[in-house]
Order: sequence, then C-alpha cells, then structure tokens
Amino acid sequence: MKNKLTPSMTITEFENGYWYAIELKEFAMRIGVPSASKLRKDELERSIRTFLETGSVVDATKRRLSRTGVKDLEIGLSLDLPVVNYTSNRQTKSFIEGEARKLSPELKKRSGARYRLNRWREEQLTSGRRITYRDLVNEYIRLNASTEPFGRFEHGRYVNFVADFLKNENDATHEAAVAAWKVLKKMDAPKNYAAWVGRRSKR
Repeated sequence: MKNKLTPSMTITEFENGYWYAIELKEFAMRIGVPSASKLRKDELERSIRTFLETGSVVDATKRRLSRTGVKDLEIGLSLDLPVVNYTSNRQTKSFIEGEARKLSPELKKRSGARYRLNRWREEQLTSGRRITYRDLVNEYIRLNASTEPFGRFEHGRYVNFVADFLKNENDATHEAAVAAWKVLKKMDAPKNYAAWVGRRSKR
C-alpha cells in the first residue's frame, strides 16, 4: 500500500516515494504553504521538504502567480508579441515548435529542452526582462541544438533520470527510459538512476 504524506514522515520516506502534483498540493495546503494551489510540482516539493526538515513553512517562489488581463493566446500568438500572460498548452507548444522548425528545419528535439525553456521564461519575467515569443523560439532552438551537457535540476528527478539513463544504458531509447522511470516510481527508493541500477542488479 502506498504511503501517505504526513507531517511526521521522514525526509527519506518523502524522497523514496513518488507523489503526484495533486497529492503535494493537498498536503501543502494542509500545512499552510502560501499559494500552494498555484505552485509547480518542484516548488511544492521544495516547500514540503523544508517543512519536514525544519518544521517551518516557506514561500517557494518569487514569480508572479496571479495573472489578470487578456491571455496571449486570445490576442493571437506571433513572434513579435510580448510574453505577458503565457498559457502552457498544446496550442502554444505547437506554435513554438512550428516557428522553430521554420528557422531550423533539421531541428531535433532534445530531452529536457522544453522543461528548461519554461524555467528560462519564468526567470526572464521574474527578473523584469521584456521578452517576445521570438525570444522563446530562439531559446528553444538553442536548447535543442546545443551539444553541451545540460546542467542538472535540483528537483527535476524525471528529467535527470532520463538524461542519466540515455547516457549510461547501451542502445538506450527514450521509450526505454520512460518505461524504466515507471518502474522506479513504484519502488521504495530514491528516484534517481543510481537507485534504479542498484535495484535492478539485485533481481
């Protein structure tokens, strides 16, 4: 039976479990995390981890959580449109992908690029920099085309696992990495590649 999130659980119990966003949000709201319903999964995890370690509740983000006004999609996406009220959905992703392929027809998707694009966008807006959808497209192209290893995300467990799997497994495919991740999610173990290899070797 899957464990439940409780204020008395240990960090190890938290790290070894796999928690869906809805579970994290509900628990974060119970312990009083500010704006818990609007936080990303990694932000929820950071807040809960701090609470379990210190007993204190922290505000996990500096980005603007409440948006008012017309959404960018309703205005009509274009390269010169400023990014103000961004909507993360299939339509927006298709626009960025389509414009990127116009500029770089041979572009190949790189695992983790879209996740990093979203974090880049948030960082620019939080810092007060004005960016357009052209900037998003150019950054998406840069991320996918770069041959430099991606830096690791502290909370990007899935992204980090897939990157490690593809790097270390012979003839690895993205499909195989996803399948291995699904197995790891159910294990009572840290959600990283090393833990997956260790459990596999014991079978």
